[in-house]
Amino acid sequence: MAGTMRNTKIMEAVTQSTTVSKQGLFERAFAFAFKGLVYAQIWEDPVVDMEALEIQPDSRIITIASGGCNVLSYLVADPAQIIAVDLNTAHIALNKLKVAAALHLPDHAHFHRFFGQADSKQNLRAYKEHIRPHLDETSRSYWEGRDLAGRRRIGGFSSGLYKRGLLGGFIGTAHLLARLYKIDLKMMLTASTLEEQRAIFEQHLAPVFDKKFVRWLTDQPPALFGLGIPPAQFEALAGDEKMADVLRKRLEKLACDFEIRDNYFAWQAFGRGYGKGADTPLPPYLQAANYDLVRARAGRVEVEHANFVERLQASADASLDRYVLLDAQDWMNDQQLTLLWSEITRTARPGARVLFRTAAEPSLLPGRVPDELLGRWDYRAADSLGFTARDRSSIYGGVHLYVLK
Repeated sequence: MAGTMRNTKIMEAVTQSTTVSKQGLFERAFAFAFKGLVYAQIWEDPVVDMEALEIQPDSRIITIASGGCNVLSYLVADPAQIIAVDLNTAHIALNKLKVAAALHLPDHAHFHRFFGQADSKQNLRAYKEHIRPHLDETSRSYWEGRDLAGRRRIGGFSSGLYKRGLLGGFIGTAHLLARLYKIDLKMMLTASTLEEQRAIFEQHLAPVFDKKFVRWLTDQPPALFGLGIPPAQFEALAGDEKMADVLRKRLEKLACDFEIRDNYFAWQAFGRGYGKGADTPLPPYLQAANYDLVRARAGRVEVEHANFVERLQASADASLDRYVLLDAQDWMNDQQLTLLWSEITRTARPGARVLFRTAAEPSLLPGRVPDELLGRWDYRAADSLGFTARDRSSIYGGVHLYVLK
């Protein structure tokens, strides 16, 4: 029954169309795919998030959990509390694993090997000795159970966790497709300057998006399920352009706008992991300089399997002040958006900040949320453009900040 209820909640969050329509079938196929692990690593830049949120020692953050990287990274900014919610039980299990690991692994070397490398058999021993005793029964059952391929899920940390999940599979397929055109995407990691990065992109990567098969493939909504993009978001992302052209622009930003040595998103995309070198870029929570802070503050994280709006409805008036919605609003209809922002406004403390991302460039709220409700918030348009430009993940069209007036 619990599994059925979980699946129903995900289905309700994704589906907007009737079952018999083509769009409805796509939505239900995405909901089925989304039940398992989607993001072993979250694809929103936590450095941009922390700049936008201006986290204070008394800040109470509520965020969609996703892969948990940003949840733990926010601890570096010293908030009072982080409430991480998600409908995806795999993401809940991953977040609880990360919190337990931060609290109970012996040192940063163990922590980095577990999540920074995620491909060592020593991680299985560390899990058994240091993490397993501190996990709840549901999380233990998840990690010690098997995926659809029959593999023990905890085994992902001994064989390359970042190659698993929907996103890991999508990136792996992209590498395979590139090899069919005699392109090794890892060559991007050999570039030492932005000029070299652009030369590699323009000579080797950009032409792939002009291939007839690639243009046809990327026009199929299921082809982008691995990016966590549901059919409704697919349409917003494409707009009036061909999807191949949109994806080329986003990949160009990832490949050319930020130095490879500073962008761990590029390492994941082009190398399928964080790399082994001492200078390899990492999310804030995995950096050695932040380890003591993350470990000392990990107890401030509450991980809950819940719908974001329902969790807000259970919260007191004026009890929260930092909201991170990721790109969830791209999935919502006008009624759902209005309910969400009604609850955000009710629970917001003075000076509250809401941060979210969109597949398309503009904010999706004007004209869809009532003016009297949205009018209580100040949209920081210039700041949002800056955050969008600096987001190293490069996958989104817009990063948006609203501040309570």
